[in-house]
Amino acid sequence: MSGPHVIRGAVVLPEAELVWRFSRSSGPGGQHVNTSDSQVELRFDLARTKALPPVWQERALERLAGRLVDGVLTVRASDHRSQWRNRDTAAVRLAALLAEATAPPPKTRKKSRIPRGINERRLREKKQRGDTKRGRSGRAWD
Repeated sequence: MSGPHVIRGAVVLPEAELVWRFSRSSGPGGQHVNTSDSQVELRFDLARTKALPPVWQERALERLAGRLVDGVLTVRASDHRSQWRNRDTAAVRLAALLAEATAPPPKTRKKSRIPRGINERRLREKKQRGDTKRGRSGRAWD
């Protein structure tokens, strides 16, 4: 692997908690596909990890609930012919998933009022525009 994969800040994916599984890939590779285990399956036990702060862990468990099986997050990679590159791809995907899932919620938007003067000016301009269009017809509108 290319080194520690940072989730966010000083928090990294602990290599000891990653479980790797390799199998034959259906991706590119020609006859090479039939003989080598280039597909990578990376598993990370999100429910029992001690690498994440508790707040992040709760947030990730909640946001990734649909992807988890018994608290374990699984990522597959079979994009490349090389098992090594697929390992790297899977680790990067896992780190990106966890970074997105542990991100703090966005700040709530405060509703703002449209100033009364702007609204009155808009209505006045609409009225003037209507009068202009009404004045173009040959009929008198009494």
